[in-house]
Amino acid sequence: MAASDVALGIIFLAQTVVGILGNSSLLLHYLVLYFTGCRVRHTDLILHHLIVANLLALLCRGVPQTMAAFGVKDFLSDFECKLFFYLHRVGRGVSMGSTCLLGVFQAIKISPGDSRLAELKVKAPMYIGSSIYLSWILYLLVNVIFFMFMTGRRSNKNFTILKDFVYCSSVRHDATTDSLHAALLTFPDVVCVGLMIWANSSMVLILHRHKQRMQHVHKSSSLRSSPESRATKTILLLVSTFVSFYTLSCIFQVCLAILYNPHWLLLNTSLWISGCFPAVSPFLLMSRDSSGSRLSFAWKRNRKTPGLGMWLKR
Repeated sequence: MAASDVALGIIFLAQTVVGILGNSSLLLHYLVLYFTGCRVRHTDLILHHLIVANLLALLCRGVPQTMAAFGVKDFLSDFECKLFFYLHRVGRGVSMGSTCLLGVFQAIKISPGDSRLAELKVKAPMYIGSSIYLSWILYLLVNVIFFMFMTGRRSNKNFTILKDFVYCSSVRHDATTDSLHAALLTFPDVVCVGLMIWANSSMVLILHRHKQRMQHVHKSSSLRSSPESRATKTILLLVSTFVSFYTLSCIFQVCLAILYNPHWLLLNTSLWISGCFPAVSPFLLMSRDSSGSRLSFAWKRNRKTPGLGMWLKR
């Protein structure tokens, strides 16, 4: 086995293990809160689905990719290959949709009473559950197309034009079919990214205005330690990480779609980038607490302190 293959295997293994541990820890944390009877926020439901989607995306892409990097070849049948790619894309899509929904809901939640979003404050919590399940249904339906495009390396079917994806292969069609396929898969993602950028920009603007109005309250506190500053930095970190990884992933996906026989480094880099956000996002969520990435911060969150200040301290 070549040294480059070993290095790739270690990289994919580290990303998968860290991501699974981070998401599993956060999921366990919410389960403890649920079974101990702690008050659950509306956004917690979104985070539950985000964590499950992240785990699905990491397991269905990270595990087979790590095995392939360490030299285990042709270990998936035709159906298993289709299923793994399908579930990975569903997990990736729901992860993106949940992140978008989280940002939109928070923007509505902290909007001032005189804004156009104020009317949605009461209605928004009622639509969270249906929005999440609609996201699952949408990506379950859209990604069915992968059952037609993907095939296992052990498949007995005779395809003359295949694109190698290490442990699976993709069937190449004519340019029109490939373009329609790319447009169908990209459109929901583009909508989510647009809404995410709008929501986070709105929140940053709202928090900035709130900070200006409340400066006299925080005279004794430094700018670095103020809750508005911490919340703003967290929002900027989340949206910049989300958009950065997604933009890079899109660039590499376009390159893979255009190139007939992409280089192994380009292919593996694209696969690694696609797993970065599911692996990193749980740690970004846990870092919202000023005392660090500790799961114990949730016990303080459940005190009934209404208003914008309650959300800022989270």
